[in-house]
Amino acid sequence: MAVYTEVSRSELAHFLGRFEAGELVAFSGIKQGIENTNYRVKTTTGTFVLTLFERRVAENDLPFFLALMAHLDKNGVPCPAPIADKSGATLFNLNGRPTALFPFLPGDWPKTVTADHCRTLGAVLARFHLATATLEQFRANGLSVRHWRSLLEASRQTAEELKPGLAAAMLDELEELETQWPDDLPSGVIHADLFPDNVFFEDGKIVGLLDFTFACNDLLAYDLAICLNAWCFEKDGDFNLKKARSLKQGYEAVRPLTDTENAALPLLCRAAAMRFFATRLYDWRNTPDGPITWRKDPLECWNQLLAHRKLAGKAGETPYL
Repeated sequence: MAVYTEVSRSELAHFLGRFEAGELVAFSGIKQGIENTNYRVKTTTGTFVLTLFERRVAENDLPFFLALMAHLDKNGVPCPAPIADKSGATLFNLNGRPTALFPFLPGDWPKTVTADHCRTLGAVLARFHLATATLEQFRANGLSVRHWRSLLEASRQTAEELKPGLAAAMLDELEELETQWPDDLPSGVIHADLFPDNVFFEDGKIVGLLDFTFACNDLLAYDLAICLNAWCFEKDGDFNLKKARSLKQGYEAVRPLTDTENAALPLLCRAAAMRFFATRLYDWRNTPDGPITWRKDPLECWNQLLAHRKLAGKAGETPYL
């Protein structure tokens, strides 16, 4: 269910009047997605997506997200740029929600990830990082390494309920990540949430990156690490090295990593697992029941972190990525 704010036909027709989008023909709610309300809108000129941003998205961050999407589209990175109305505006209010209109993307996200998907994603992620080097806007990462301790401290009891001994283990791991965090790596705007369901493919090519509500400024290699975890772990918890190396090779074909980035990548993969573990663990107890309720298993991410520790131990002085 992803329609939390209802829009009537007359309200939508009136809203579309501010664009050069033609007359409304049909519209329907889009069930995919969990954060916002989305409608597929067909007019006499084409098909669009109407997005109403729900309360979990801070309204004052929306100009950054929309500017980023427009910048990526302008610089050849596949991304649905927000459509401007007749006055040039791209952010509106409809039924009490911040609202934007986007072109409808063909394709779909890959339900079964292959090494080819990973290689293609790596190249597009690198293009994303190069393109955003000229973006003037800045947004601090509200879920950076320095924010995880408060989440974990507040979730000690939940951790112990999920797995005895986990509370102490997670805080020990966090201390190690905080101590070894590589602040001197190249940084810039990152997506920070580029899971498979946020990437649309068609005929083997990426036609659009989606959901920029965690985009921010942070380490570029950390963004790559998030993707390695999101795309290269199998359902049984094994880390698929063929997929991981394909993703990294695709990335480095466009933007080669520095020696310090390569050396830090295993630690950043652990950190990426910790970031999603921390938020999932906190949400496990603190997300209220209601129409917008979505909890994911935090132990999936904790097990990813442990897998990276094990692989690094096996690899010795030879990087496994």
